[in-house]
Amino acid sequence: MPSIIPSYIYTLFASMIVGSLLIVTFSLSSLNIKSEAENQQLRSLAEYVATKSCEIISATTTNKLAVNFTLDLPPLVGNQRYWVQLKNDSSIAWVEIGYGTTPQSTDRQTLIPLKVSASGTYTSGSGPAVLQCQAQDAETYLSLSGGF
Repeated sequence: MPSIIPSYIYTLFASMIVGSLLIVTFSLSSLNIKSEAENQQLRSLAEYVATKSCEIISATTTNKLAVNFTLDLPPLVGNQRYWVQLKNDSSIAWVEIGYGTTPQSTDRQTLIPLKVSASGTYTSGSGPAVLQCQAQDAETYLSLSGGF
């Protein structure tokens, strides 16, 4: 009879170890899913800003007006603040986005397929983002501001 009690104890410990492994595995899996969802939301926000930029640029160049548009951006992605930045070089413009409050160069870029001079930064959580576009002579200027 005494030999039966240790086998129950070993079975109980083995069950606890397997249960702990399962809990850790499911926790890591849910964190991975949450992180991927947040990154997808960040990419969607960059695409939204690029799309609105194209709309505003088209309206500005067609009507030769200056246009201001307040973007509908959330204050946080997940539980984190983020920043959006407009940049350009001699041939293309793009929207760059990342986590935190200090803009840094990232690989999260969405192209703006129109010729424009783009600049400006928005930091989330501290006010609305305003997209401004104006056409002067043959040049179109796009700027992002707000969230300071």
